[in-house]
Amino acid sequence: MKKKQKQKRGGGEQLFEVFVRPRAGLGHRHVGSVCAADAEMALLHARDCFTRRMEGASIWVVPSSSVTVSAPGDKESFFEPAADKTYRHSGFYRVPGDVKHL
Repeated sequence: MKKKQKQKRGGGEQLFEVFVRPRAGLGHRHVGSVCAADAEMALLHARDCFTRRMEGASIWVVPSSSVTVSAPGDKESFFEPAADKTYRHSGFYRVPGDVKHL
């Protein structure tokens, strides 16, 4: 895994990743990026750019330099352990008859 390089913009601004939780949803989803001098200003920019139609219930802003990503070349070794956890498969559970799609 590696950390993204810290990206500074002109005038002391930095890049923030924006995550929004919609009113009907449970989890935040990545919607884009904004440039701002600090986290408070990033929240205001994110609100103005990504929730103009009142579709958001919560906004997260995270400095891009704080985001850690897995390397594409590590895909096999990084995700391999998930295959041996049989309890994650739907066949492990009894599904009620009235459930149409799982």
